[in-house]
Amino acid sequence: MQEAQPPEKLSPSSTLRLKDLVPVFYQEGRYQGDPVTLGVGGFGRVALMTTLPHGKYYAVKRVSKKHIVAKRQEEHMLFEKKILKAVQCEFIVRLHGAFKDTRYIYMVMEFCSGGEIWTKLKEVGRFDEPVAVFCTACVVEAYAYLHKKNIMYRDLKPENLMLDTKGYVKLVDFGFAKELVRGEKTYSFVGTPEYMAPEIIKNQGHDFAVDFWSLGILIFELLAGSPPFSSSEPQKIYAKILDGELHYAPYMSEAAKSIISKLCRPRPGQRLGNTKNGIKDIRHHRWFSSMNWHKLRVGQLEAPTARLIRKGPCYINFDRFPLDQTKAEEEFSGWDRDF
Repeated sequence: MQEAQPPEKLSPSSTLRLKDLVPVFYQEGRYQGDPVTLGVGGFGRVALMTTLPHGKYYAVKRVSKKHIVAKRQEEHMLFEKKILKAVQCEFIVRLHGAFKDTRYIYMVMEFCSGGEIWTKLKEVGRFDEPVAVFCTACVVEAYAYLHKKNIMYRDLKPENLMLDTKGYVKLVDFGFAKELVRGEKTYSFVGTPEYMAPEIIKNQGHDFAVDFWSLGILIFELLAGSPPFSSSEPQKIYAKILDGELHYAPYMSEAAKSIISKLCRPRPGQRLGNTKNGIKDIRHHRWFSSMNWHKLRVGQLEAPTARLIRKGPCYINFDRFPLDQTKAEEEFSGWDRDF
């Protein structure tokens, strides 16, 4: 395997190499003996792997190069790797190494053993307010870090939030992230329909404000169990978003309704987080009145999400996926020479 720049040192004497990683196998159930798959997406699979000497676990994302080229995602992949290599934030998943061969590119990521927020939400139906407050606060910290570095995230949703062993939330999947100079706008049509801000749909040009809109949608979904604007057809979702009517459930607190409506204002310039005080306004909103931001940042808070994490084999908090025996075709265009 060719390696990108020497990956991060794991211990003074060792560097992580792809060939040092071995699959973890299901120990029981109908897939017993098969390698553990943590997730499957349009772009590839994420496998659970370990290193023999010190038994550390990693989530290894494997993506077909042929597929990347077919979908014209070369720039996105290179940018995702560049961002993840550069960021060092407790609320963003870490990249330990990037590799490639003739068929795939591999990203060796930190393993978040608590699983996806999406899975937990489906298990319990909807989150109690303290759990939603905690999850959202972790996202606010990730946003503050990224926006300071002039990076828009643009793909917030429960599927892209993972829990670590302590129950802290980390942002994963930077396929839609983009660097943007303050004051400029970009015009690409990206995101997940339910989470798209009106200005993306109207193609009016967008900036960091789209991340605050999606934060409001996330809070709503965590508290209600489903997003405020939904339909099986994207066009209908867009129509509802542009219509902009939010229907709150009776069990939502006044503070929750207040922060959601302030984040989901149709005009980007009026959104909470996007006015002159920036992200501070979000931290100071009364919905977060119980949050000790400093303790959160240094990892000293008891995470209310911890009780959602099941005990058992290291993959217990993930859905199970059957083995995929198919092999991607080889790809030699060379777009990935800097990967």
